[in-house]
Amino acid sequence: MAQAPTSGAARPTPIRTAEFFAGIGLVRAALEPLGVEVAWANDIERAKRDAYAANHSADHFDLRDVRQVTAADLPPGIELATSSFPCVDLSLAGNRLGLGGAQSGMFWEFARVLDELGGAAPRVVLLENVHGFATSHGGRDLAEALARLNQLGYSSDVLAIDARHFVPQSRPRMFIVGVRGDLPKGADVGVPPVSDARPEWVVRVHERHQRLRMHHLRLPDLPTGPADLTSVVERLPADHPAWWGPERVTAFEASLSELQTERLAGLRYDTTPRWRTAYRRTRGGVATWELRRDAIAGCLRTTGGGSSKQALVETGRGELRIRWMTPLEYARLMGAGEYQLRAGTPNQALFGFGDAVVVDVVRWIGEHYLVPTLRPEPTAA
Repeated sequence: MAQAPTSGAARPTPIRTAEFFAGIGLVRAALEPLGVEVAWANDIERAKRDAYAANHSADHFDLRDVRQVTAADLPPGIELATSSFPCVDLSLAGNRLGLGGAQSGMFWEFARVLDELGGAAPRVVLLENVHGFATSHGGRDLAEALARLNQLGYSSDVLAIDARHFVPQSRPRMFIVGVRGDLPKGADVGVPPVSDARPEWVVRVHERHQRLRMHHLRLPDLPTGPADLTSVVERLPADHPAWWGPERVTAFEASLSELQTERLAGLRYDTTPRWRTAYRRTRGGVATWELRRDAIAGCLRTTGGGSSKQALVETGRGELRIRWMTPLEYARLMGAGEYQLRAGTPNQALFGFGDAVVVDVVRWIGEHYLVPTLRPEPTAA
């Protein structure tokens, strides 16, 4: 976390920020403690806006299609713009239409607004999406996006961070940090070394695009992260109606493969309570369940059936209980355990969190990259 200013020290001017594709506001939740002031936010979905408004002031929230937004809609003095544009067309589980798709193609609308801002464009942009962005159309989509950012005056740095370093959820995401003007102190050009935030495939991205304006900033190692769901599970009593009935539990067990059955048995007769998450898959037209091998959650997704929803499996001392994960558990897995969940339905809450960023990851990027770039420490005389 950023250090609070010492007594008598001048408080840094807030970093005025525009949050594109804001969703339920987890980028804002991540960055506000670092001295960021979100002056404008946009999303098209009212349910997400309502969840945003339950946790933040929403006076500045622009509830419109980004295609209707122009530079004139943004307040003056924006220094940072964030863009968690839709991943549907880039995800390996999606349709792979790439940046030509109707949803992931909203990147071009974000770029259009930056272009319209001209000399008033923010000094820094932060983009977030799935790893599939790097391989979409053989890497051409990412190359075109980086080239477009270059045209807008931005040098780009590519990062890849799995949220499991911060929360018990495997959620790998890639980030692009674009910087206009002078590069931040400590930044360099050329190919970066392999590191926690730049694994080998990210280094290859930098290698392939050396003709573009790219840079890299040395970053600290990522933390280890929690090894299980202990901090996440909402402790519901055994007679709580959320737990599945005997017939449903029996059907769950019957659908497991031999390997999965052995895995469940080992957990069931442990002497201490254990938790695992499970996905429903369709194999050969038949619905089956699969327990995650490790003790953390799989990547949360927007709810919609199939493997999009995770069940929580509670075992130990011969017991077996199963239920769907709760909105509070989703919130905790996204680093937003204090978030107010009073807006919308439970399914809308699950959708909002499944479509969001992990607070801890964005805060780490903010602390080690965004804030030092926009509010550098004064050089000692």
